[in-house]
Amino acid sequence: MSGHSHWSTIKFKKGTEDAKRSKIFSKLSKEISIAAKEGGSDMTFNPKLRSVVDKARSENMPADSIDKAIKKGAGELEGFTLEEILIEAYGPNGVAMIIEGITDSKNRALGEIKLILNRLGGKMVEGGAIKWMFDKKGLIMISQDDIKKDRDEMELLIIDSGADNFTWEEEGIIIYTKPEDLEKVKKYLTEQNIKTTSANLEWVAKETIEIDADTQEKSQKLFEALDDNDDVQNIYWNI
Repeated sequence: MSGHSHWSTIKFKKGTEDAKRSKIFSKLSKEISIAAKEGGSDMTFNPKLRSVVDKARSENMPADSIDKAIKKGAGELEGFTLEEILIEAYGPNGVAMIIEGITDSKNRALGEIKLILNRLGGKMVEGGAIKWMFDKKGLIMISQDDIKKDRDEMELLIIDSGADNFTWEEEGIIIYTKPEDLEKVKKYLTEQNIKTTSANLEWVAKETIEIDADTQEKSQKLFEALDDNDDVQNIYWNI
């Protein structure tokens, strides 16, 4: 969920993930399989797979489950029928949304997501109606607890890494990169002994909107319902 604050989103998702560990592993397994299908099972030559596996390990996903997901995506095991979906929608009070999913039944997934949207103040729209409001970017987060250098030194290192931009937040630093530079920037930071909280490709709103308390509450209810769906992987907003 890319919304009001990436950091508040992480805190919110952490609480839900602890209660739904098996569902999180199921979603990560799909993401790993898709990455292996697209770029092969060798993480040395497949940075997308390496990034997803790193995320799975940070969630303490069992190694044998990771290995099985890789083999399934690479065609070494039977039963791989997954495909990616991208849905553009309006949420409560005109909030713009992009919903990414991975499913073994596109028609079923689209039907279920459409029902959730309609029930909770949203609506699905034609492709292209929303996506132009967002840019696909690499997004790296560094927690305040992991910042061991002073501000000037950190900023110089981020600039030297080849990042496009960065912002300081109360909880840490958010770094933005071109999609193709995500792994290069992450690797550079790791070589400088800087620990990253996460590194993902995300849809980032070109312009954000302010919302009132009512829209905030409705949007959170919609997020929870969508996030609970097995086929939904990521939700992005222009909030």
